[in-house]
Amino acid sequence: MTDTIPMQIDIVSDVVCPWCIIGYKNLEEAVARLDGQIDVTVRWHPYELNPNMGPEGQDLSEHIAEKYGLTPDQSADNRARITMMGENVDFPIHFSSDSRIYNTFDAHRLLYWAGKEGEKGQQTALMLVLFAAYFQGGENPGDHGVLKRAAEEVGLSPDRAMEVLSGDEFAKEVRAEEEEFGNAGISSVPTYVVNGKFAISGGHPPEVFEQALSEIARQGDEILADDLAEELADN
Repeated sequence: MTDTIPMQIDIVSDVVCPWCIIGYKNLEEAVARLDGQIDVTVRWHPYELNPNMGPEGQDLSEHIAEKYGLTPDQSADNRARITMMGENVDFPIHFSSDSRIYNTFDAHRLLYWAGKEGEKGQQTALMLVLFAAYFQGGENPGDHGVLKRAAEEVGLSPDRAMEVLSGDEFAKEVRAEEEEFGNAGISSVPTYVVNGKFAISGGHPPEVFEQALSEIARQGDEILADDLAEELADN
């Protein structure tokens, strides 16, 4: 009988990144396929797509045009693709004419708190609730009322959540993690760091994650990061 291999997966992500939830759902499927072979612990880490965004946010179409230079038709095609990918992973993603993009720093502070003080699995549960609040409910993930409700929904203390949000608790820690992963060369999300050594970037299909995780479990430190990157590129 093969022993189950423990595996740490650190996910660098943002709450308003559609590929982050699509990628996570595919990762989740891959881990399920490897049940009994690997024992995965997940921890989420902050990445702000729009660190200078004001609290009121910005119209999403306007933001996409300014940041990425996409035409309205290109933006519509991109949204249609994202919507289809969300359906494929059983996570509906809704866009509308009044969709907005928001600052997520306080969401990351709350997620850091959940990872530090919460029970196992509560940080992931909170992240999923925030993904749903934004992509399915059109809510502002920086709004303290939304964040308080999300914390309560996953069994975290709403009073403690508001205590964190009302001040600057964990702000330094979030900034430090952003800097740490940035210095490590991570400049896009989602990025998955496996066992502190192997980085997998992008929202790959489940079979790609399954192959990569299986290879890491099988070879451990013997596999080279460059070799894994080459295998992922081939897929």
